[in-house]
Amino acid sequence: MTNLITLEGLKKLEAEFHYLWRVERPKVVQGVSDAAAEGDRSENAEYIYGKKRLREIDRKLKHLSGRLKLLKPATPPADPRMVSFGCWVTYEDEDGNKRCYQLVGPDEFDVSIGRISIDSPVGQALLHKKLDDEVVIRRPNGDLTVYITDISATRPP
Repeated sequence: MTNLITLEGLKKLEAEFHYLWRVERPKVVQGVSDAAAEGDRSENAEYIYGKKRLREIDRKLKHLSGRLKLLKPATPPADPRMVSFGCWVTYEDEDGNKRCYQLVGPDEFDVSIGRISIDSPVGQALLHKKLDDEVVIRRPNGDLTVYITDISATRPP
């Protein structure tokens, strides 16, 4: 797994960590404490749910803490000549369909906003390619041949 992340992605993960640690966890701990004070814990749904939620938060905090120690922020080159981390890549398939994606780290991908992991099959296929290169993307339902039409450091309009 790649340990690269964009500055925006790093800030988002740090904000999530701090929110869970400083806001969400103390609120859940207080709820569990209040529910425990009511008496019989074995039939107290608030106590049982609170303990479960606390374990989920602690698991997420442990994961985020470990990842934040390993991640290295990176920025795309100002004038990219080939596809690399952080670049926006526009490609066209054989049917004329265009797609545009930014190659980001595995901790911040979100296809719905155009961000794919550099470790994904599509990301790996595009990596180190140049403008006008033909790229074969291996898919379970068959290979897809695409042509790179733009590489940019910022999202194209």
